[in-house]
Amino acid sequence: MTGLRSHPRFVSLEGGEGAGKTTVLHALRDALREDGAEVVSTREPGGTPLAEMIRDLLLDPGHEPPAAETELLLMFAARAQHVRETILPALERGAWVICDRFTDSSYAYQGGGRGLDAGLIAELERRVVGLQPGLTLLLDVDIAQGRERTRGRDLARGANGPDRIERERDEFFERVRATYRARADGEPARFRVIDASQPAQAVAAEAVARLREWRDAAA
Repeated sequence: MTGLRSHPRFVSLEGGEGAGKTTVLHALRDALREDGAEVVSTREPGGTPLAEMIRDLLLDPGHEPPAAETELLLMFAARAQHVRETILPALERGAWVICDRFTDSSYAYQGGGRGLDAGLIAELERRVVGLQPGLTLLLDVDIAQGRERTRGRDLARGANGPDRIERERDEFFERVRATYRARADGEPARFRVIDASQPAQAVAAEAVARLREWRDAAA
């Protein structure tokens, strides 16, 4: 991880489809605000107007399917903008930042899922991002259960349905999950793995407890 700076008030949420990241993000944000902290909640790809435009290019199934390398580079283009325009300014003024996905997603989806070289991702991470969360909460759920949860969400979207990445086969998401778990095993000081097969409120409560443990230890 040479060249990467870790920040204790930067928290990322990771996990596959249907893991419940949005519910957890709201719970973490509310808990920190109750304690008097300023909180910036954001997402990837996205988090700035330009990065949100890149998100649309990446996820809209109506666009030309990008090559794996194109997908990776667009992810990092959005991330570079996100870090400089949203994340770093918030951290520098003393706020907490909670991000729905960060660079671990590129290792999982473009590395594990697409089969791209992890060394290339690490080089981009070092040169383009230079920052990693102090705490990463990995919401781990079985692929079948996660996809079952997303079915109602997809129906609510109407004609648009699932986005381009969500349309991948189960084998793709199994590789993504395995990569996430391997990263968590390799960096136990940063990752906390939460069983996301539990009811949503139980997952959120555990995530809040892990965040408070982290905050108290870092204080």
